[in-house]
Amino acid sequence: MQVVRGRGHNSGMAQRTNIKFCFKLGKTAAETVELMRQVYGDNCLSRAQIFRRYAQFKFGVGTIENEARLARQFSVRNEGLIAKVRKRIQEERCVTVRMMADEFGVNRETIRQILVGDLGKRMFASRFVPHALLDDQRHERVQYAKDIIKTACRSKNFLNSI
Repeated sequence: MQVVRGRGHNSGMAQRTNIKFCFKLGKTAAETVELMRQVYGDNCLSRAQIFRRYAQFKFGVGTIENEARLARQFSVRNEGLIAKVRKRIQEERCVTVRMMADEFGVNRETIRQILVGDLGKRMFASRFVPHALLDDQRHERVQYAKDIIKTACRSKNFLNSI
């Protein structure tokens, strides 16, 4: 067996190569574990990893190369994403954090941080709403309130009809 000490990239590759070598020699997985521990000592792969690799070689699906892993989602909190989230909220107020996370390809926590921290929104009845009204929204509410007051003043039975 080739002896390579350390936990670097080459050490893992060498250990996988040696596991395959033992497999081709007809050694059992348990014998391979013992041989690997003799050679690598504390830097040896775990028993479970050796057995897993051994089983892969046995079924013909294992390689000595590193396995491809799914890319972990990462936070991309920038002005472009903030603008996209703002536009999406204006288009559809009932959009969920999960829907936007899937649409923009970022994690849900990033979307939540943008909504709460950057856009000043808060969760209310399954949709995000602003903490303060926009000028046109404020104007509409004032007009509506004035209309209600006028109607209440004109009609004595207005409050009874509500």
